[in-house]
Amino acid sequence: MTARYASSRITTLLKKGLPSSTKQNNPHASVAHWLLGTAAVVGGIVHVGGVTRLTKSGLSMTDWKPFGSLPPRTTEAWEVEFERYKTFPEYQQRQSMDLEDFKFIYFWEWGHRMLGRTSGIVFGVPALYFLGRGMIPKGYGKRLLVLFGM
Repeated sequence: MTARYASSRITTLLKKGLPSSTKQNNPHASVAHWLLGTAAVVGGIVHVGGVTRLTKSGLSMTDWKPFGSLPPRTTEAWEVEFERYKTFPEYQQRQSMDLEDFKFIYFWEWGHRMLGRTSGIVFGVPALYFLGRGMIPKGYGKRLLVLFGM
């Protein structure tokens, strides 16, 4: 594709009212890339959430720590976590599982939670940067605050 063709293509898109994703034609392109990237992370959360649901991995982590935690590191710690899981109703659906099966479902649930936390960072940190530099388009501030709250 030649530069001339690309330039005329961009001009055509802009005339049709479609936003450009290059800084040359759109001063808010960086914000658009950030929002599209955040949307991709949310798509990943939905995907991992679906796998978590299909593998019946949900609620395999028996405690909730808002700022996250690492999975057990030793065999003994895994056994303690597995014994705790056995006291929950979810275990009744999967009584034939062994420790390796539990680790599999645990990692799906852990990954889903970590991806959720990551999405907050992927959205929040650039939001502060763009807000601080005055790069958020006028009228988008309240919308973005609502999105962050979700």
